[in-house]
Amino acid sequence: MGAAIAGTPTAAANNKRLNDGVVANVYTIQHQHGCANDVTINPQLQLAAEWHTNDVLNNRALDGDVGSDGSTPQTRADAAGYKGIVTQTVAINPALAINGIDIMNQWYYRPDYMAIMSNCANTQMGVWSENSLDRSVVVAVYGQPA
Repeated sequence: MGAAIAGTPTAAANNKRLNDGVVANVYTIQHQHGCANDVTINPQLQLAAEWHTNDVLNNRALDGDVGSDGSTPQTRADAAGYKGIVTQTVAINPALAINGIDIMNQWYYRPDYMAIMSNCANTQMGVWSENSLDRSVVVAVYGQPA
């Protein structure tokens, strides 16, 4: 019996499906607004999103674009090696989990966030999400390649 348990695979937290779902939702919003482009995941934007997600998760005073070190979405993307103009959206849920509906409910009805999501020039994205027992954070960084 002990050998069977030791060989049983364990589940690790993986938010890839949630993050990919955010990209798919933005693609849908862009096409509802007349865009004909594709939206692709960019590793540099994803890294910038990861940095800010972890910063917001671990610094409760943060709730927007500026990092604890004063960084902005653009400076984080630049540091990650991205060449182009970026914008960002942030979702925070005061709970262990967050889902795509929670995220879109926070972003869809904010005119500034809707303008970012529906901007056809934002053809690249990086999304990252992290969870703690009482806080979930999702950051999406949108890029317009140079």
